[in-house]
Amino acid sequence: MKDIRTIVITGGPCGGKSTAMSRIMKEMNKLGYTVLFVAETASELINGGITPANCVSNTEFQKCLFDLQLSKEKTFMRAAQKMEGEKCIIVYDRGALDNKAYMSKEEFAEVMDYLGMDEVQLRDNYDAVFHLVTAAEGAESFYTLANNQARTETPAQARAIDKRIISAWTGHPHLRVIDNSTDFEGKMQRLIAEIAAFLGEPEPLEIERKFLIEYPDTAMLEALPNCSRVEIIQTYLRSDDGNEVRVRQRGSGGSFVYYLTRKKTLTDMKRVELERRLTQEEYLSLLLDADTTRRQIRKTRYCLSQNNYYYEIDVYPFWQDKAIAEIELSDENAEITFPDYIKVIKEVTDDPSYKNAALAKIK
Repeated sequence: MKDIRTIVITGGPCGGKSTAMSRIMKEMNKLGYTVLFVAETASELINGGITPANCVSNTEFQKCLFDLQLSKEKTFMRAAQKMEGEKCIIVYDRGALDNKAYMSKEEFAEVMDYLGMDEVQLRDNYDAVFHLVTAAEGAESFYTLANNQARTETPAQARAIDKRIISAWTGHPHLRVIDNSTDFEGKMQRLIAEIAAFLGEPEPLEIERKFLIEYPDTAMLEALPNCSRVEIIQTYLRSDDGNEVRVRQRGSGGSFVYYLTRKKTLTDMKRVELERRLTQEEYLSLLLDADTTRRQIRKTRYCLSQNNYYYEIDVYPFWQDKAIAEIELSDENAEITFPDYIKVIKEVTDDPSYKNAALAKIK
């Protein structure tokens, strides 16, 4: 079956997306992928004369933008399915949910009603999201408006938009933020490394560190603009080879997506992970193969993007005084910091008793 992956390259103004596109094409072609690019829809409209100013309102402009964006996505997916080759990547220069950063809550709600869709459907429709931080945050001397006629933001406005875009995508199961902690070439190399790791080249390694933390102030987390609440139901399936196999329902507000995941442990921090999206019918069918020695794990996950890290805080109904915080990394030696309001008790990366598979065991 053809393997088609969809990834979003997003970020604040002057983050390096244009250069990233050519670099992705070059490097992924070397790995045997057919790479398709979907151009930034907002720039297409604005450069073509369609702007919020001449569309009566920003809401009407956004409706035009979403209509074109979703139509392009459908067309590229159909084309990808008919192309030769087993491996294909569709790269979106901004995804549909980027537009949330340019709307008020009321405008966004009106557009969702117009589309007959919800935020979870839009956000999780892509396999991975890579955010390139604006040069106005950490590389100010390189910030410019010269390479995009549709760009008008000052550095301060660029930083504000950058944060709003990260907030819009927070909650996605595979969001990575690429900052300006190195020079631009280093930034591009880190992006390619993250994409390669996501695609499983040479193999799909998951590097994850896990921490036991004090029970968080969930009301405070839910009030943060850079935090998203997700409900997860995780069911472990029978496995004949000793590897961990599970299905997961993930979403909020009655809208869910479904995944099948297989994991093989290499070290305490490294695992080979293979994951694919399921239809609701496939998910319900696989539930019949549930491991009856393990209970379902239900948890509330708070996805938090801060300090260029992506934290996942899991709150379980059977714990009232503690929770788990996880961070996925591309480098197992990366230095980790936590916001002041996350109180770490201890690291439990190498403690198997805190793994979900262990918590699910019926004693």
